[in-house]
Amino acid sequence: MEVVPAWAPAVGFTLLPHAGGLLGSNITKREIPTWYETLQKPSWCPPNWVFAPVWGTLYTSMGYGSYLVWKELGGFNEKSLVPLGLYAGNLALNWAWTPIFFGAHKMGWGLVTLLLTTGTATATTASWYNINKTAAYLMVPYLAWLSLASALNYRLWKDNRNKK
Repeated sequence: MEVVPAWAPAVGFTLLPHAGGLLGSNITKREIPTWYETLQKPSWCPPNWVFAPVWGTLYTSMGYGSYLVWKELGGFNEKSLVPLGLYAGNLALNWAWTPIFFGAHKMGWGLVTLLLTTGTATATTASWYNINKTAAYLMVPYLAWLSLASALNYRLWKDNRNKK
């Protein structure tokens, strides 16, 4: 008797990253009109409406990649400890950014968090490459977006440091 349907892990892994995104979106929605809108932004800053669909796509992509790695390695075991552990650490850092940047208005610490997120995302991608190339490739758009996000966070921090 099968207790868990065969499709459930794929759906669970794919949706997991969205959990932190949804929690963070409550903070973001509150802070955009009251705080974020008052910040000086560079001309290349994406419009606010772009962020939700981009993050939704990236979370789905990286979540499915984590499922492919989990499946390839036979679940949670000694072989999956490093690649899925790096991914878990990356998710934790990713989810921490919103309360730091938007919730606490700590743009410098937000940048530090984003740089650590980018480092763990890079390590995750590298660790996945020899396990499942598709999973690693699914992380590439995330890495590109993290680069943009880091540059944007840096400019916001630099250009708004003296703002109370």
